[in-house]
Amino acid sequence: MSWNVIYTEQAERDLRDIFEYIAFNLLVLDTAKEQIRRIINNIAELDEMPFRHALYKKEPWDSKGLRVLPIDNYIAFYLPIEVNKTVVIIRIMHGSRDIDV
Repeated sequence: MSWNVIYTEQAERDLRDIFEYIAFNLLVLDTAKEQIRRIINNIAELDEMPFRHALYKKEPWDSKGLRVLPIDNYIAFYLPIEVNKTVVIIRIMHGSRDIDV
């Protein structure tokens, strides 16, 4: 059975911010479109075997089951919820960001 993948409002905002930064600050619209496509496609693959990626090894997130999906220079944080076979995308950030802030 395939899992349902959903995005939090924050994750949707993260995608929008990534697109806007690449398209409008770096002025490379085609790259922005391609990067968002790669992120969305990689996240969509979580509908099968969502537990295959590493746990985020800091508390309280580790004990809650937060997982990390690397995508190019970005990281998607997500929670697989086994009860209803749902993967919740929490945040999408550039890998160089200080995550603990």
